[in-house]
Amino acid sequence: MARLADSLDWINRAAGAVVMWLALAMVLLQFVLVLMRYVFGVASIFWGEGVLYLHAMIFMLGAGYTLWAQGHVRVDIFHAKLSPRGQALVDIFGHLALLGPALIMLLYWSWPMVRRSWAILEGPISVGGIPAAFLLKSLVPAFCVLLLIQGVSALIRDLIRLREGVDAA
Repeated sequence: MARLADSLDWINRAAGAVVMWLALAMVLLQFVLVLMRYVFGVASIFWGEGVLYLHAMIFMLGAGYTLWAQGHVRVDIFHAKLSPRGQALVDIFGHLALLGPALIMLLYWSWPMVRRSWAILEGPISVGGIPAAFLLKSLVPAFCVLLLIQGVSALIRDLIRLREGVDAA
């Protein structure tokens, strides 16, 4: 089971590596846009939307990696004081009762929007923008799938931790 969790982790670690480069690209693009606008007086809606697309990709594709890296916000009033088995029980409840159902519902309800957007190859958000809103909308199911994959990996590790009473990470 731990090998399966490791394989699932690899998917989000790879996505995290891509997201790190996207963050650099976003910062550089924003720098160039500011330079072009305030130094040379040239503005571009197309490249401005590029920052928006990169920003969306960073957050939507990086959510699973963030869960893998334990970077999500946790209201940790009682969790830290629990034994490893108690923590595993709380985490298992969270994965099965909260994370999984919420992501499955989001995936279910967003899919028709994404499908329609692809069917018409939905164009730019703004006049002169990137003619690929369908790609932007596709980030919603990608977010759900990547976070579900990482949730399953975390669930497996929590089940191991529950069984053994030790940290399986």
